[in-house]
Amino acid sequence: MRTDRRWLRRTLKTLLVLAIVLVVTLGGYIGYVAVRQGQQVTLPAPTGRYPVGRTTADWTDHARTDPLAPRPGMPRELSAWLWYPAAPAPGAPPAPYAPGAWSGLHMGGLPGLGETSFADIRVHAVADAPVTAGRFPVVVLEPGLGLAAPQYTTLAENLASHGYLVAGITPTYSANLTVLNGRPVSATPAGNPQDSDAAAMRPANDRLVSVWAADDRFAATRVAALDATGRFAGHVDAATTLYLGHSFGGAAALQACHDDPHCAGAADLDGTQFGTVVHSGLGKPMMLLASQSSCITGTCRPSNADEQSERDAARAVLAASTGPVWSYRLNGAEHFNFSDYGAYYLAAPIRSVVGLGSIDSDDTLTITNAYLAAFVDHVARGLPEPLLAGRSSPYPKVGVQRTAS
Repeated sequence: MRTDRRWLRRTLKTLLVLAIVLVVTLGGYIGYVAVRQGQQVTLPAPTGRYPVGRTTADWTDHARTDPLAPRPGMPRELSAWLWYPAAPAPGAPPAPYAPGAWSGLHMGGLPGLGETSFADIRVHAVADAPVTAGRFPVVVLEPGLGLAAPQYTTLAENLASHGYLVAGITPTYSANLTVLNGRPVSATPAGNPQDSDAAAMRPANDRLVSVWAADDRFAATRVAALDATGRFAGHVDAATTLYLGHSFGGAAALQACHDDPHCAGAADLDGTQFGTVVHSGLGKPMMLLASQSSCITGTCRPSNADEQSERDAARAVLAASTGPVWSYRLNGAEHFNFSDYGAYYLAAPIRSVVGLGSIDSDDTLTITNAYLAAFVDHVARGLPEPLLAGRSSPYPKVGVQRTAS
């Protein structure tokens, strides 16, 4: 009995010590997270020579009935964020990252413990600044499924600083949140299907990518029309349009370029390919930039049926394409490193759920900005780009898989 009591006392003492250590550790981590989420974060600086302006618009495509809307017969409505080369007034403050109802882009709709508040994220664009002198090619940019154009501010600002008018389009009813005429609009089951079986979902995704690609093309026509009147009059080089996107937006970019005879080229950032472009290919310049475990360049070793389907699609589009192709793999990056999630603070448990890799927070965006700018400059302006021509990369994390030079 005495031995049993001693064992029980030692056990209780050990458990008490462990409980105290756990409470202190957890309290310390919560305190650390609270400090980090309240720290100001500045997005990576644009590398081009132009200051950047930003404005927004709501557009309605009356020629299309929206198949994703919750009610039949509704026209397709889209929110557009426009980044452009600007001539801001000296000392003009940068625009807010996610103003008004766009603050609902926070995970769960509200800023919470473990994520930088949008009020503490500093961008480089000035709201509604005058357009600087010149005519600028058009880049249409679409987000990944569930995300919105503002969450790609880093990429958009950089392209605008290099002399492009960037139209970021949020696909209504596919994004978890978009804002139309000041009101928040959520996703619908038709716009954001949740089935996890990629092979079974391919027909539905083929249909959905055609809607997104039509959004891209509609945005290009609306931007072209801006050349006639208003802020952008005389500044839009509508004869040169490129389509870019991340994830499902990357698939839409390839499809939009396939469907648009005026497309100059397209870039897909870690997006599994869908649509008719998979089997008919692309006759224009194409760039594929993949995360470490991605199959979108057709070179992975599939570990399951979904990855096999992704690799098959990539190989099909590459085999059918007649235009020049550049493809790269970014080691250490995961799927959402290509968005602004890679630039601001997320607590470790959230990072693992979101899908952010081991690569340094800003490195993916820095590298992506460099390759996107090189690709767009080469395709739109015919500039020689050593970054694209090299059989190796100056960035140690980049694996060159295919180069058209």
